[in-house]
Amino acid sequence: MAHITQPLPAAENSQKPGSTHTFALTSLTTLFFMWGFLTCLNDILIPYLKGMFSLNYTQAMLVQFCFFGAYFVMSIPAGKLVSKIGYQFGIVVGLVVAAIGCALFYPAAEAHVYELFLLALFVLASGITILQVSANPYVSVLGPAKTASSRLTMTQAFNSLGTTVAPLFGSWLILSEISQATAEQVKFPYLMLSASLLTLAIIFVFLNLPKLGKAIDSEAENQGDTEFVDLGSVWKYRHLILGAIGIFVYVGAEVAIGSFLVGFLTLDHIAGLPEQQAAHYISYYFAGAMIGRFAGAAIMQKLNAAKVLACHGILAGLLVLIAMTGQGSLAMWAILLVGLCNSIMFPTIFSLALQGLGKYTSQGSGILCLAIVGGAIIPLLQGMLADNIGVQLALILPIGCYLYITYFALFGAKKNNVNSSLSFR
Repeated sequence: MAHITQPLPAAENSQKPGSTHTFALTSLTTLFFMWGFLTCLNDILIPYLKGMFSLNYTQAMLVQFCFFGAYFVMSIPAGKLVSKIGYQFGIVVGLVVAAIGCALFYPAAEAHVYELFLLALFVLASGITILQVSANPYVSVLGPAKTASSRLTMTQAFNSLGTTVAPLFGSWLILSEISQATAEQVKFPYLMLSASLLTLAIIFVFLNLPKLGKAIDSEAENQGDTEFVDLGSVWKYRHLILGAIGIFVYVGAEVAIGSFLVGFLTLDHIAGLPEQQAAHYISYYFAGAMIGRFAGAAIMQKLNAAKVLACHGILAGLLVLIAMTGQGSLAMWAILLVGLCNSIMFPTIFSLALQGLGKYTSQGSGILCLAIVGGAIIPLLQGMLADNIGVQLALILPIGCYLYITYFALFGAKKNNVNSSLSFR
């Protein structure tokens, strides 16, 4: 899944030679696992809530709309909050807010009101947004600078592990009796998750971590103000804007496919699986992303990143086309293999879009992070299509997304001359 990446601030206290932060790094890794787990659990909630409230696909996709909409609404406020209270307490606040979001599932289930479930999801995602803004920098500073990339790769792998495990957990506890879905099935899992998040919050209160982000000197503030005033200049970078659209459609396509997997695999001419069994296959989708992330990192050390991205975009589009026009096992495995193609897309689009931005890199990063809102918009549009032309034919929307990603990789990722007449404002 997507990660919010913020510019790395300087630590206020450097680490002692030879010191290790094994327990702190382990705790941070747990955070990556948890927000991957919670994000992917939405793919289980969708068929559950759809059955319980007799929703159409458009209404069911409001789950992702509220969840990923929180990224768009809360990213900037989360950054401001963390800059005031510090990164460590930002993690604590993020965990507490996410725990409150999980706990809100209990009154939502008691009241049996769909809108309360959506509110709970928004609060939960707001907590995860604060977590992402706070936690990523710590992974980089907990050890030697030269091994920072390996630590980030490791923690992101655990994020993918969370997305792989969540469908199994959800199908067992939530979809076990989908044919007679009741509010009771969702209470225990989310109360358990709420307790786990609160436990992590308590741990992070007492952890001895480098102090980041709380004390910002006047020079940094002045620099930030200057860059903010000059923010319009960043829109001159054509490849950045095209890259932001790439992030938008990538996150949207990945989330949309995951959201419709259960519905797709239950179709009689595809696999005809019961919903609980179909939910297990979501793990294959995200496991492919986890495996492909490691393989892609090794491949791109020797091959051009844009060309690798183009190949993945073309292959993903072809696989979705097979799933849209085929049937049986061929269509089923085609859609599941798209996860493997998704693996390298987010970090590759992100890095290609930021190349050559210089002093505007932080602003560019912020624009790309806001583009994650594609995870809210595109699943909703696919839901509208599914209600009108069916779940299978609605896959034409992700095909369009992957075609755009291929275009970006081949043509849009090329750095432009900011003095060129072709600029975006």
